[in-house]
Amino acid sequence: MANNTEVVITGVGVVSPIGIGKEAFWNSLRTGQSGVGPLSFAADTDLRVKFGGEIKDFDAKQFVKPRKSLKLMCREIQTGYSAAALAIQDSKLSKGDVDPDRYGVVLGAEMFYCDLHELADAYRKCVVDGQLRPELWGEGAMSDLNPLWMLKQLPNMVACHVAITEDARGPNNTITLDEASCLLALIESVSVIQRGHADVMVTGGAGTRINLTRILYRGDGVWSHRHDDPQAASRPFDADRDGGVIGEGAGALVLESREHAEARGANIVARVLGYGRSLGGGANQRGGCVDGIRRSINAALRNAEVTAADVGHVNANGTSQIAPDQVEAQAIHDCLGDTPVTAPKSYFGCLGAGAGAVEMAASVLAITDGEVPPTLNYQRPDPSCPVNVIRDEPLRTTNSVALVLNQSETGQAVAVVIGGP
Repeated sequence: MANNTEVVITGVGVVSPIGIGKEAFWNSLRTGQSGVGPLSFAADTDLRVKFGGEIKDFDAKQFVKPRKSLKLMCREIQTGYSAAALAIQDSKLSKGDVDPDRYGVVLGAEMFYCDLHELADAYRKCVVDGQLRPELWGEGAMSDLNPLWMLKQLPNMVACHVAITEDARGPNNTITLDEASCLLALIESVSVIQRGHADVMVTGGAGTRINLTRILYRGDGVWSHRHDDPQAASRPFDADRDGGVIGEGAGALVLESREHAEARGANIVARVLGYGRSLGGGANQRGGCVDGIRRSINAALRNAEVTAADVGHVNANGTSQIAPDQVEAQAIHDCLGDTPVTAPKSYFGCLGAGAGAVEMAASVLAITDGEVPPTLNYQRPDPSCPVNVIRDEPLRTTNSVALVLNQSETGQAVAVVIGGP
């Protein structure tokens, strides 16, 4: 980077369908364990899709402090907070290690939706003789909804709760750009440190595509119909893919200036070398744009002062949707040639705004362990996806440079280059 302040990663936290905590998460990746299966709430419903990447055995009470804060947290806020708590714990950062005024939080998020039962009583009061009467909603909502109801769903509340618990009084922000949110939040966190406004930043984010209220309200997405074999459904860049898989998850990283990390004796696991972002498509251009992804990759390489030949692996957005995979694969091929590609969504599906942090964690751990996890279900290469996909077995490598990609459906592309410590 042009700025001489080197930003390093000292903590990793993950709450995902393939594991809670970096150890469980990484073990699933390196051993090829899918987190996709039947959704716990979907069996007796008429939902078109009844499987996805659902977080199992998650108990927010293990992470959220004080416990009373749980009353003001929807599930996504709980997972995001918990991932941040795990990252801070992993970094061994104590409150006395950093000036509170130079300790910030920037996270990625999206619109969060409440559980259906929270609206049920108010909704019933708006139904008269079998017809919905919207004009009655105000009276019903006022009497049946908790006055603090909205605080449970606001996207910025993840960053707020983390900052309050940590007494982090520095820069605080939330980026809401769907699948691009987390990597954009990471870029902003790096910029905050390089501008001299903080020594430590917690970054990452949370998201979901399996919230029932969201599914009923949005009804969007090109999702796989492999109900007979859910674990084979997410197959990025494979010729037989028929759509993505819905999921949920959260991830977090602790970023520090190298000077601050070394002064407190922190274990540095990776460096942020550079980044790029570009808007490649209009609001109606779903699936992204080749030019936008190319621009973000090339900008990241320039910013990191590395070449395509220096990159050891690409961590692709890889949604398993037909057109978006083609677009991304072409951009990767044009910019990075035959650089090995892994697609973590094959393990857990599309996590919405939480995707970038969870996938970034995968590359950080790959650098640490010296092996890159394979893409699950990649069996028949698609000629329209000209990329060198890692398959079957992890790729052992001493190359510690990785480029992580994310794109939103509306064309926002973002790339981040990381390297070894």
